[in-house]
Amino acid sequence: MSIIAEKSQRLRANIIKQLYYKSALSLTELSKLTQKSLPLVTSAVNALIGEGYIIEQGLAPSTGGRRALMYLLNPGHQKFIVAVAMDQLITRLTIYDLARKVVFPIQHLDFDIVADPNNVSLLCNFINDCIDASKLDRKDIVGVGIGMPGFVNAKKGINSSFLMVDEGTTIRDYLSKQINLPTFIDNDSSLIALAELNFGEAANLRDVMVVNIGWGTGLGMIINGQLYRGSSGYAGEFSHIPLSDSNNLCSCGKRGCLEVDTSLLVMAERAQKAVFEGAESSMAELFKNTDTHPGDHFLAAVKAQDPLAVNILSKSAFQLGKGLSTLIHILNPERIVLSGRGAKAGKMLLPPIQQAINEFCIPRIAEQTEIRLSSLTDEAELLAAASLVVENGKFD
Repeated sequence: MSIIAEKSQRLRANIIKQLYYKSALSLTELSKLTQKSLPLVTSAVNALIGEGYIIEQGLAPSTGGRRALMYLLNPGHQKFIVAVAMDQLITRLTIYDLARKVVFPIQHLDFDIVADPNNVSLLCNFINDCIDASKLDRKDIVGVGIGMPGFVNAKKGINSSFLMVDEGTTIRDYLSKQINLPTFIDNDSSLIALAELNFGEAANLRDVMVVNIGWGTGLGMIINGQLYRGSSGYAGEFSHIPLSDSNNLCSCGKRGCLEVDTSLLVMAERAQKAVFEGAESSMAELFKNTDTHPGDHFLAAVKAQDPLAVNILSKSAFQLGKGLSTLIHILNPERIVLSGRGAKAGKMLLPPIQQAINEFCIPRIAEQTEIRLSSLTDEAELLAAASLVVENGKFD
């Protein structure tokens, strides 16, 4: 491919990316966002219209001058993205079109990645079976985006914690070959932060910490309006700060990590133990249903304001707030977003976290940081997994 053709391809992909995130934009706005001249952008947009990628939406609302023509991605264009969201226990998959509309409903796979960390074939079979069941033509699928736990270097396509493959290849390349589609991977907490940046509570902000409250406790850091990955791609291991008052062993092999007090797995285990020892709770009945994970039963009980569940959540959230106090002192973020599966607990999370911040933070610094709940909750990782394809895929 010539240099001119390569630059043209990058501009096309950038225009599609901007419209994917912003929904509708004018040529002038696209020119500013892509940092390309208006004639170049106009030519590229016209070509994309001819290929069916983009349609005209109509004129922008009047601001007193000439109304600009707005463009958006064509929701009827037959191009699709497979999004996969993995956590330690459950893998979810859905398929979106370029308008972020779900065209294949969310599928679930029980996959304990900690107990069976190298079962890559299970993941590949799940993805391939779902694509086959969707009845979509693979030539119309732009790619597969996968968020996964562990020490993930998205640039190199490796996961140093799980899903090991033969030496000489990376998990990203292995998956691409087995699925027969371009495949991109990233850390689950980093992806959740990107989802909040592009679609949620971190939009249009510069410095935001996004906490992934899940079976573990993760962190994605938005600094200067971009995801911060660190020198080797592993920044954000918030859960392994040694702030626990217990001596419990963490999944990382160390003791005293914040995660042993704040993860949903720990909260659910505490609830089960209390119920087993005779504590009165609605969870005694809920836990009898083994088709649903105890962590989800626990969240349901929190939402129903079960006293035992709320008490356990409050103690864990206080410890989480203690950890966030450290981040506030170091990074001085304008906002902290509570996201991921645990954000379903809603406003119950806020008082104990705020109490810890009030207790451990210097007021002059703490008052500069707002704590917000995510509206995306556990959809965040799926949305951002799709964004991986938009960011890296080719739109021929």
